Amino acid sequence: MKNVFVYCEIERTTVQEVSQELLTKGRKLANQLGVELHAVVAGTDIKGKVEDQILPYGVDKLFVFDGEGLFPYTSAPHTDIMVNLFKEEDPQIALMGATVIGRDLGPRVSSSLTSGLTADCTQLEIGDYEDKKAGKKYDNILYQIRPAFGGNIVATIVNPDHRPQMATVRSGVMQKAIYDGKAKGEVVYPEVGKYVSEMSYAVKVIDRHVEAAKNNLKGAAIVVAGGYGVGSKENFDLLFQLAKELHAEVGASRAAVDAGWVENDRQVGQTGVTVHPKVYIACGISGQIQHIAGMQDAGIIISINNDPDAPINQIADYVINGTVGEVVPKLIKYYKQNSK
Repeated sequence: MKNVFVYCEIERTTVQEVSQELLTKGRKLANQLGVELHAVVAGTDIKGKVEDQILPYGVDKLFVFDGEGLFPYTSAPHTDIMVNLFKEEDPQIALMGATVIGRDLGPRVSSSLTSGLTADCTQLEIGDYEDKKAGKKYDNILYQIRPAFGGNIVATIVNPDHRPQMATVRSGVMQKAIYDGKAKGEVVYPEVGKYVSEMSYAVKVIDRHVEAAKNNLKGAAIVVAGGYGVGSKENFDLLFQLAKELHAEVGASRAAVDAGWVENDRQVGQTGVTVHPKVYIACGISGQIQHIAGMQDAGIIISINNDPDAPINQIADYVINGTVGEVVPKLIKYYKQNSK
């Protein structure tokens, strides 16, 4: 069949945003390859409640597995579903979110199918590959692109001989969009018992607690982010004051989080959140590749830095040369005066 598949995560009957982002990207990949986009969702009492959250993103065929024991998520039954479905459907590409669930499910499925998996991709593209040593050329291979060696290089990884080509992608890396083209929109409801063995239900969730996010960093239109160059936790308070005046969210580099100046759920970058704000104000951030991977698609990037040679300045639209302690109080004063 050689189609593109996306595994859709759900919280009860709500499809997670990362899955909708991957459906949008999956549709583009399927169009390039001239194949269909298929989606898989599994849960309990979800029939008729999830289809409208998935089909608008250009899905040609949706597999809805609805049965007891499929929610909350446990590893074995979901692995059974994906492995057995993939054996039937033989997809060429399979995408999952780089979430707690995706990081558990992806390796289990790829190991069972001996297909390989590239985790935490920041880009997915279609291209050709030539294995000069083996004298083989491969057409329409999935380029699985991600930072490697601690983020010091960007690696393009290919899987020419095994299928499916599997990758996980963090939430926010891709941007979701309702598909304006035509897709088949077929929905099927397979019999769960044909895919999942009774032994797979041995592990049951006794208690479960889900905590809501404390900030809206990923969805913020303006982000004020601080790095190690901010200098102290007290100086970080200035960023929160500026963010308040701008109705923005506060982000941080890994160095600032490691220093204990701000909570780790505000970390932007390869190992944190990926953001797409209209304006990104980088305060005291050097601009290592790990951080840039999480904010490079911002509409306007403003760098406040006392190092004119800081790497962040190379991608910034505007550069303000100075320390955070000098510049940010002036910005706060200006916006207070002009927002009345």
